Amino acid sequence: MIRARCEVLSARKAGEFTSVTLVAPEVAEHARPGQFILVAAPPGREFFLRRPFFVHQTSRRGGWAGTLEFVIDPHSAGDDWHDGLQPHQFLDVIGPLGKPFAYPRRSANCLLVTQEHGAAPLYFLAEELHERGQRVDMVIGAASQAGVFKPIEAKRLARTIAVVTEDGSVGESGTVMEVLGPVADRCQTEVVYAAGPRSLIRSVAAFCRSRGIPAQVAAEERMACGLGLCWTCAVPVTRKDGGGCEYVRACVDGPAMNAGRIAWDRWGTAPIDPVRPEDAVSLNGWQE
Repeated sequence: MIRARCEVLSARKAGEFTSVTLVAPEVAEHARPGQFILVAAPPGREFFLRRPFFVHQTSRRGGWAGTLEFVIDPHSAGDDWHDGLQPHQFLDVIGPLGKPFAYPRRSANCLLVTQEHGAAPLYFLAEELHERGQRVDMVIGAASQAGVFKPIEAKRLARTIAVVTEDGSVGESGTVMEVLGPVADRCQTEVVYAAGPRSLIRSVAAFCRSRGIPAQVAAEERMACGLGLCWTCAVPVTRKDGGGCEYVRACVDGPAMNAGRIAWDRWGTAPIDPVRPEDAVSLNGWQE
């Protein structure tokens, strides 16, 4: 974990979202897909807690070496602190934090499934999987064209890409779950990664469980401290020994988590009860 004063290289619109690139060589060097950073607001717009953001992309080589990019969704940030963010300003950043995605140990067809700003951590993942020789396909959903995050970048990273919007303004008309089955069949998917709203990753987890496909999800929760101290981001999971459930923290035990271990019916509801360990799809054979 590193705390750094990072210069803003750029802050540009990407559809409905704002993509911020920082000069952060130490954080970028250690960041892995699925991890996040904590960002303090610029002077004059202070708030009590830092804001968590998934690492979207990093650059460790070439002319842009030492940079890190994250994505702000104006609908979920809770305020307008990022408005007017300009190059050469400085942000106080802590990171990288959290548990990253695991990679397949062997060659596998990987399908990345996301919706709107949830795409942020999966583009970083797609790049890393591609460099490791894995096949990458993507499904990207949104309510409208403005919510489709960087489709041209997705085409660069993936063998195939399926874009679906609820209003049909771009790509296919419908929802992610309506196209997931056909895409998985066509791509002969062996591994699934998903990120986005809880309703989406829960549906993707159920789909993968029904087909016996191992899956990992980026569990977004209200990570108030981001360091595992406050327990506001608790997620119920099955115990590894099969003895019921326990709570883990998305900020330190995730955000990247085995979708088969999450007790979806108990997440955010009543106290957890024992569940059947056989309902979990094993991630054995994956590289941490």
